[in-house]
Amino acid sequence: MQHLTILTGASRGMGLAMARQLSVKGAAILCISRNRSDELQAWADAQGATLMQWSADLADPAPVAQRLRDWLATQDPARLGSATLINNAGVIGHLGPLETAGAQDIAQGLRIDLEAPMQLCAAFLAATGDWTMPRRILNISSGLGRRAMAGTAVYCAAKAGMDHFSRCVALDAGRQTHGVRIVSLAPGVIDTDMQSELRAGDPQVFPDRDNFVQLQQTASLTSPAKAAQQVLAYLARADFGESPVADVRDA
Repeated sequence: MQHLTILTGASRGMGLAMARQLSVKGAAILCISRNRSDELQAWADAQGATLMQWSADLADPAPVAQRLRDWLATQDPARLGSATLINNAGVIGHLGPLETAGAQDIAQGLRIDLEAPMQLCAAFLAATGDWTMPRRILNISSGLGRRAMAGTAVYCAAKAGMDHFSRCVALDAGRQTHGVRIVSLAPGVIDTDMQSELRAGDPQVFPDRDNFVQLQQTASLTSPAKAAQQVLAYLARADFGESPVADVRDA
């Protein structure tokens, strides 16, 4: 029995670390990222995992979701012990007051951070609706979906939307015999490229910039590998899904 995981944003940061940690014998991992990673492929092959990589732009998520739905329809659920979707890909996008964001900045941020997870969740749920093995959806959210921060309106709105649509999916799943378990999980403050972008922001339009600089200077950032370990441990918990919105730091 294989355990299938679909993971977005697996080419760098915490996503890459999760892909590496998921690559164990008997695992099947489908990674959806802008770029393929030859290093990740070699690692997975050496571990005896089945790793597939799709190059895709989640700023145009509908075709990616349709491809996923079609691909899942070809899979034999009798060969699978579980099926999991991890929506990890995300961008911080425009930093500054909303009125300084271009139309394309707003559209791209919302498409990658909110529409893509919704489209992929819908495809996953539609294609696996009659599967009886455990199914889980892990949406990587942010504390900024639960508290506002100046200069990040698009990102905050997208993550708040992720939290709330996860609540809705959980309510629908609760009415089904083999309903999916879903959690929108804030993973803590991680030392990734997104943090670099925040530290590089203009303090005139992004007043919290110095707070992120201080996090780095005081060694308060979690490494991608450690964050991936914590997130995957939460995913494996027996009570996963009891609360559809959670924070790994409260676990």
